[in-house]
Amino acid sequence: MVNKEEINQTESFADLFAKQIEKDDKIEGQVVKGTIISIEKDMINIDVGYKAEGRINIREFIGKNKSATPVVGDIVEVYLERVENKNGEAVLSREKARREESWETLEKASEIKEKVTGTIFGRVKGGFSVDLDGAIAFLPGSQVDVRPTRDSHHLVGSSQLFHILKMDRRRGNIVVSRRSVLEESRAEAKAELVSTMEEGQILEGIIKNITDYGAFVDLGEVDGLLHVTDISWKRISHPSEVLSIGQKVKVQVIKFNPETQRISLGMKQLEEDPWDIAQNKYKVDGKFSGRVTNITDYGAFVELESGIEGLVHVSEMSWTKKNMQPAKIVSTSEEVEVIVIEIDSAKRRISLGMKQCKPNPWVDLQKNYKIGSEVEGEVKSITEFGLFVGLPGEMDGLIHLSDLDWNSNSEDIISKYKKGDLVKAKLLEIDIEKERVSLGIKQLSEDPMANNKDLIKGNIVTSIIKNITEKGLHVKINEGISGFVKKLELAKERTDQRVDRFAVGEKIDARIMSINSSTREVALSIKALQVAEEKQALKDYGSVDSGASLGDILGAALEKKAKKKVVIEKSKAKKATKTKTKTKAKIKAKTTTKAKIKAKTKTKTKTTTSKTKKAEPKK
Repeated sequence: MVNKEEINQTESFADLFAKQIEKDDKIEGQVVKGTIISIEKDMINIDVGYKAEGRINIREFIGKNKSATPVVGDIVEVYLERVENKNGEAVLSREKARREESWETLEKASEIKEKVTGTIFGRVKGGFSVDLDGAIAFLPGSQVDVRPTRDSHHLVGSSQLFHILKMDRRRGNIVVSRRSVLEESRAEAKAELVSTMEEGQILEGIIKNITDYGAFVDLGEVDGLLHVTDISWKRISHPSEVLSIGQKVKVQVIKFNPETQRISLGMKQLEEDPWDIAQNKYKVDGKFSGRVTNITDYGAFVELESGIEGLVHVSEMSWTKKNMQPAKIVSTSEEVEVIVIEIDSAKRRISLGMKQCKPNPWVDLQKNYKIGSEVEGEVKSITEFGLFVGLPGEMDGLIHLSDLDWNSNSEDIISKYKKGDLVKAKLLEIDIEKERVSLGIKQLSEDPMANNKDLIKGNIVTSIIKNITEKGLHVKINEGISGFVKKLELAKERTDQRVDRFAVGEKIDARIMSINSSTREVALSIKALQVAEEKQALKDYGSVDSGASLGDILGAALEKKAKKKVVIEKSKAKKATKTKTKTKAKIKAKTTTKAKIKAKTKTKTKTTTSKTKKAEPKK
């Protein structure tokens, strides 16, 4: 049997062990005081009581912002993570103890909104990490400075003042701000500086930041804007061309608003304005040389001197290259000669010209070529409205669509030509002011409409049907002359106003109703011809009042016309027969005469031969 005393002792031991465990749980995770009992190389042995000893690396006690090297007997605060590990030693940390101390200090500072000191030691996503004497805080990028800065590397490793924005001890999160501290200090300095600031005042500052539109100058806890247009009298594309971050500059207060406390600064105002003497220096029609500083779609800017620029409009760059991009005529930094066309010092504008420095080829063209003369050139380009033909002196002349052919104004006529073709044309017009030359190809031949005597309004013409459409007939009157018969003009009777009554190639008679020389259109009418013939028949053969019908009158007229035609044809045939008979008689008479002459000649020849024989002596 088990002794009751032994049982009581066992229970008492268990209670003591449980109490010890409970006690250990309470002190674990707490900052406790311990005594340094020994130092072995880089390890410090510390007795924290509770029959527990632990070891801490000496590096946790020394270094930047740490206390001096500890010695045996010093009482220090350490963080007790575990009373006993597997080796029977206490797990201690000086860093965690210091962090706990820092958290308590930071919490008190946060409550009273007191500034705390920390060191920025690294960059993380969205900002920086800050060491607040052991406690690690997060510094957002937006809280680094009063203005967003591209480069903040110079802040890494430096000690700064911060305001605590947020603390969460359970999660171990601390958010701090450097911006709020700067705003407080700047507000005080700004108030002092602003109280004495006035327009025209000259100050010294440091370039703090550079943007596309200017630079921010630090005037001592207060910034001013130096706009790109106020940096120099000459053209500057970007402030970085003449300024750099950290550069010391002397500036003048151009404008100051006490309400908004915005400060506008200028550097060029400290220099003499070149435009004060520009009016007297750059006279109209004066010739100068300059450097191309900028090229746009509408021209080029030329710098005559530092701070004085003038615009050469694209129309003033070349006598002949009117539709060419300025970048294809000049290049940036190129030295060019210019003529002053106009100057306005009040608006700080100078209009310049380049082409005026060279002879005007349009004047030479007018001297060398007369209107109506024939020229030859190469087709440079083809457009929907005509052809551009190259002329001497790098000039182009326009042959308008309407001047290509007498018979057609259609765009199809352009398809006959291609770039590079040599063409002949007549010079129609030279406009020096507008710098235009008008040419014509059709003018090389006579206008078929102008010399045709039959083309008179009211005349009756015979034409051949070329094309039939729903609207009417397209006909050919003469070579180069076309006409059109509308559907309503095909016949007097409405039932006969059908295009299917006609065929391509058929000859028709029609009356000319109108002639449009500009459009070269001849309007014809079969209907008008029929009406005129009826009127003439009524006039020649009677009237409806005489008792005869219109059909009888027309029938009689047509019969008489037919008989007259037969008589005329018989007469022509009789004349032709008589002429033929007379011709045959003449031919027969001529033949008989020739035969008689031939017979006489033969007889005469025989007689001569006989006489010759009689006269010969006998042998």
